[in-house]
Amino acid sequence: MGTDGMKKVCIVGASGKLGQYMVRQALERGYEVVGVCRERSVPKLAAFEGRMTVVPGPTNDPEVIRRAVAGCDGVLTVLVPWGVQQYSSGTAQAVLDHARPGARLIFSCGWHITRDGKDRYSWLFRTALRIAAVLGKLVRAAEIDDQVEACRRVFASDTRWTVVRGSSLEEGASQGLPVWSRHVGDPVLASDLTRRVDFALFMVEALTDDTLVREAPAIVGCRTPSALAHAGGRP
Repeated sequence: MGTDGMKKVCIVGASGKLGQYMVRQALERGYEVVGVCRERSVPKLAAFEGRMTVVPGPTNDPEVIRRAVAGCDGVLTVLVPWGVQQYSSGTAQAVLDHARPGARLIFSCGWHITRDGKDRYSWLFRTALRIAAVLGKLVRAAEIDDQVEACRRVFASDTRWTVVRGSSLEEGASQGLPVWSRHVGDPVLASDLTRRVDFALFMVEALTDDTLVREAPAIVGCRTPSALAHAGGRP
């Protein structure tokens, strides 16, 4: 789908830091924007009042998602593993079920998601992930395994999806569109750092990039040492 075909976009998880960056960038492109967030988080979108439509409610509620994605050409979804209520998989399934046929569906997650099992992780990464998964479930704060299940459902669908896998994130001014690779462990990704605003940029750009349909790009900042080395030292 070219730029001319993308007119109305839904952002699921619009009130978070990543979501707000995506809202701003989508509005700058002239898209009509519908945002979904929990009712208590609606005030976080006050800066966009009058410029977007907000649908309050849990993002794993199929009825909330059905109303929000109606007529949208693209859906940007932040897969958040909140609680122990299958929040990520419920959100992903609702988007898969209710987005219009042919819509571009862009999902965000971390590097820990693997599509084909060929990603290579350090022992430190694997250990930290196991600890986070155990602690998150113990205190009923996060369900990392459910994020894996959410992406499994996306990968198995016949929709026009892209799953963007983010590295460690930092705040700061945009450095430009991140670079990507199909597998964690590839040298270009070694720096493991991306500006959050640029993660959002990649998500929004993916809406009109058909080369990313049914890809799971792992991204890294374009000005990190590993990215510059991969480009021969050119910024």
